[in-house]
Amino acid sequence: MSEQPTGIDELLEHVRRGLDRVGPHEAYDIARSGGLLVDIRYAALRERDGLVPGALIVERNELEWRLDPLGSHRAPEATDHDLRVVVLCNEGYASSLAAASLWQLGLRHATDLIGGFQAWKAAGLPVAA
Repeated sequence: MSEQPTGIDELLEHVRRGLDRVGPHEAYDIARSGGLLVDIRYAALRERDGLVPGALIVERNELEWRLDPLGSHRAPEATDHDLRVVVLCNEGYASSLAAASLWQLGLRHATDLIGGFQAWKAAGLPVAA
């Protein structure tokens, strides 16, 4: 049996080894080519910092329910298991764990944005108030 991670830092390192994480410009290109950006930041951060235009907003506690293509509570954008999904949080930590969870649902093209929304904004990509 493989050794289980102990502690959040080991868990984060473990799940990131299985993800093909992307930077802000690659995430932007994925969205422009039909992929789905999913913003899991909580409302106060979205209100403070702004939104990524076109991103699907899904609270973290609803992510699996909304993105499972077979689920009865799925978002209309959750069309199939081959959908390219880029999850973003504020700084790129919670999004790694969220993307790993989507992998467990069979979304094999799910990943996350390195540096999260803050990296997106720093890269000069579009942000709406």
